Amino acid sequence: MLPIIERVPIVQLASGDRLFIQVYKFIGDNPGPKAYIQSNLHGAEIAGNAVIHQLMELWQQVDASQITGEIWLVPVCNPLGINRRSQHFSSGRYHSYDGKDWNRIFWDYEKEATDINQFASSQINLNPDEIATNYRNIILKHFHKLQEEINAASGVPFVEQYRYQLQSLSLDANYVIDCHSSTNQGLDYLYCFSSREESAKAFLLDYAILMTEYDGDAFDEAGMKPWLALEKSLAQQGNPIQFEVESWTLELGTGMQMNPQSVAKGVRGIQNYLATKGMLEIPGFPLPETDLHSVNFIPKDRIRKYYATAGGMIQNRLPLGTLVKKGDCLYQLLSFDKTGELPQIIDIPAVESGLIADICTNYSANQGDYILSIFQGETDKFMIN
Repeated sequence: MLPIIERVPIVQLASGDRLFIQVYKFIGDNPGPKAYIQSNLHGAEIAGNAVIHQLMELWQQVDASQITGEIWLVPVCNPLGINRRSQHFSSGRYHSYDGKDWNRIFWDYEKEATDINQFASSQINLNPDEIATNYRNIILKHFHKLQEEINAASGVPFVEQYRYQLQSLSLDANYVIDCHSSTNQGLDYLYCFSSREESAKAFLLDYAILMTEYDGDAFDEAGMKPWLALEKSLAQQGNPIQFEVESWTLELGTGMQMNPQSVAKGVRGIQNYLATKGMLEIPGFPLPETDLHSVNFIPKDRIRKYYATAGGMIQNRLPLGTLVKKGDCLYQLLSFDKTGELPQIIDIPAVESGLIADICTNYSANQGDYILSIFQGETDKFMIN
């Protein structure tokens, strides 16, 4: 089947030119949930574009009877970000006009909802589907009120217009998948909200960051946080319910690259996830290894970032994916400190055992510049069978 293709206007530039995003909709014969998948919110993180392209090619061979519900695909979802360049480097993590991180701008209903407990109480005798429908309608009603301010003669900053356009595509989805990559060089993993660990297995990735704290400004958080708040309120009132609403961020390898291995993991994982949710009926899926797949969940507060303790050049740095023990030398700084002394080499030890999960691309560093990240824990924990 061929997708329905729609264009969404994003911004008119001073030159008069307009930028758009394009949405590809695969609509099944059978009514059901909605999945929303986007990529390239950060300009240098392009692997998800290849994932979405390959999914579109695969699903063009699928009949509409094999899809339950709707699957919306939005590659290059941030045209301003993808077009940012600095010499030979792609950037686009921040809006150049106001410096805002493109993934810290989104609208979170829970921040303005003062009546979640009251709403939960009013729904106590309804079934989960009815509660979900009622709650989603309230969220959308509040969200669409933002349009009044956007359309006012006074206008709003661009990021508020942009987030409205993007979130209007996804707020009614049951399943949201936001494809990212490391800004630098990184492993493949996903972000998982507490209580959704069982679903995370379907992506067949080895590592997941367990979200223990979040403010709701990121794309996945803004969509998921109100539902987690409602689940918590219902549970406190003696009505524990887990809604069929999930939101994920996939981190697929290295920035400025479409690494074939990372792309393949993304394609396999998304297809397997949607098949597990009953949205895709394709041969071989869900994959038989799904139930037995083991995900290593790392609490977000167990990620240790290392920053340069002095200015210099990085040498002898351990490669991505290396298991380290406390005290191991992670890298050396060749420091030309200009104090009238010879250059010195500074060994940087691991503060704690773990796995090197992310490393910077640049090998020269000012004091305080980011160097690498480690998933902290005993090395046995990170062994992959």
